[in-house]
Amino acid sequence: MKSKRRLCLIIIFRIKNLSSKMLMFKSKLKIINVILRIMPTNHKGNSGKFPNLASSRKGTYMQALNYPFDENYILSKKKKIKKELLESGRDFTDTRIAILGGSTTNDIKLVMELFLLDYGIKPSFYESEYNRYYQDAVFPNEELESFAPKIIYIHTTNRNITEYPKISDSPETIEELIKSEMLKFTSMWEKLEEKYHCPIIQNNFEMPLYRIMGNKEASDIHGKINFINRLNEEFYKYAREHDNFYICDINYISADYGLKKWQEPFYWYMYKYALNVAAIPYLSYNVANIVKSLLGKNKKGFVLDLDNTLWGGIVGDDGVDNLEIGPEESGGQVYSEFQSYIKEHKDLGLVLNVASKNEEENAIAGLNHPDGVLKPDDFIEIRANWEPKDRNFAAIAESLTLLPESLVFVDDNPAERAIVAGNLKGVRAPEIGEAHNYIQTLDRSGFFEVTNLSKDDLSRNEMYKENVKRAKLQASFENYEDYLISLEMVGTIKRFEPIYTARISQLSNKSNQFNLTTRRYTQTEIEEVMEDEAYIPLYGKLVDKFGDNGVVSIVIGHIVGEVCHIDLWLMSCRVLKRDMEFAMMDELVRLCKEKGVKQIKGYYYPTAKNNMVRDFYALQGFTKVSEDENGNTEWIFDITDDYKNKNNVITLQY
Repeated sequence: MKSKRRLCLIIIFRIKNLSSKMLMFKSKLKIINVILRIMPTNHKGNSGKFPNLASSRKGTYMQALNYPFDENYILSKKKKIKKELLESGRDFTDTRIAILGGSTTNDIKLVMELFLLDYGIKPSFYESEYNRYYQDAVFPNEELESFAPKIIYIHTTNRNITEYPKISDSPETIEELIKSEMLKFTSMWEKLEEKYHCPIIQNNFEMPLYRIMGNKEASDIHGKINFINRLNEEFYKYAREHDNFYICDINYISADYGLKKWQEPFYWYMYKYALNVAAIPYLSYNVANIVKSLLGKNKKGFVLDLDNTLWGGIVGDDGVDNLEIGPEESGGQVYSEFQSYIKEHKDLGLVLNVASKNEEENAIAGLNHPDGVLKPDDFIEIRANWEPKDRNFAAIAESLTLLPESLVFVDDNPAERAIVAGNLKGVRAPEIGEAHNYIQTLDRSGFFEVTNLSKDDLSRNEMYKENVKRAKLQASFENYEDYLISLEMVGTIKRFEPIYTARISQLSNKSNQFNLTTRRYTQTEIEEVMEDEAYIPLYGKLVDKFGDNGVVSIVIGHIVGEVCHIDLWLMSCRVLKRDMEFAMMDELVRLCKEKGVKQIKGYYYPTAKNNMVRDFYALQGFTKVSEDENGNTEWIFDITDDYKNKNNVITLQY
């Protein structure tokens, strides 16, 4: 065994030292990885400086890609994982991503693809040649232009900083260096925005591996750390001032991973990777989370256990007074901090719910603990009973008019996690570990990556609470129309306005159930449609006596001659069966008449999630004219002078 290992190491050494003329570095890496997979490992499971790509971990791709994931398994089994994901039968959202790299990016691309597939996103890629990121961005590039990216990721690192300050440089000279470096990047970003009108993801800069001046590097204007921090702050300022521009925070993830391990120089000198190969999954995962958020694939809230999850102990056995929660002891502090962490998500607009095997009165008593941070009023649904948790979970999702996969299940019990995740497709139930690791595990899991934060997002909890009140009111009426009238609904339907473009784009990417064509729009594309008179782009808002539902419906009609083609029709599920769809139809017909349109054509493209709107056009009075073998249907509606409005319960204001 030792002799075999020695032989493998000798071969690797010889390959590493072959001249570039004899063997390209990518080929070297491929050969070395093959050798590593067959090489016996030492007692630590690591083959020298190289990651142990042949991990002994057994399990499926689902286990490998969930945090805390096994980077070695991912790197060694990329093809197998990809195959399993593509054969999983899920409904994928297609997108095109251009990767412009200041260093080698091939494995970054391959691993990013796995995480995206796991999120239900099927990417195709354009990848720049080594260190051609600036040229591809600024100068004409037919290949990139024909690729027409929907998202651009710029992978640069501190290796791509052109010039650092010298110890003899004056403050004025250093200012010019900052301006020069920023000009290089801003000219690139502006050129890409002008040409492609799509989101741009840009790495910030990680810290350098060494400090010439020691601690003074951070404070002295001549220090590399000081210079990098100032550049990063300029990047952040640009991000604050420009929509569709997002920072991939490799400064944070490299620190989290361990800067010394992240910047393994060997991989730069041999293969021009700006980071350790073993760290690639962490970078790819971070970028994938941003892409996932941009495409509306974030989770929308939690379903939480209580006993030994939100507090230590079992409330039914130990009593409220004996629960571990609060500042008096270390165990209680752990749970208090976790509750605070969860409550911060509520402030971001995420919905909080409880599924607990408990008597309801005991659950409520535990949540009313004087030292608890979370109170009963912080939750939309509290289901405390002895029903299986997967049933309670599904009931909660149905009550919120959400798909179960939109919610994350948090429970200390692995058996309960397995039942919920096993019985409810797409639901994530992370292995949260010990109580002191709950926050770290959830935080690193990337369920709720924030890219855009609208007013509607911040008020989502209140909106769902108001829906609960509406449901209770509905139960008191025998006639459904009387119930709708009692809501005193007031609708606003207008052409797209700048103030709502971010929310409209967000809805187009998030809405899956009530979405007839499943088209996705970036904010820039929404703005282009808004300015084009060949389109009828409508948003609908709905207010009732319980509160403001915000922007809940979108219609985009494209006029060609005397026909209006419906490119997009969607609606938030929280206003289902409130006749908002009829109000939108009435306004669309009215505007079509004004523009001389004689016919409206509607399209339905079925997915695994939008079956609920299969017959939507029939209910609106359309006639089906075609249906293909995949269930795609086409409908027409002839506009006549005697058209009668279908909405009788929503008062419209203009």
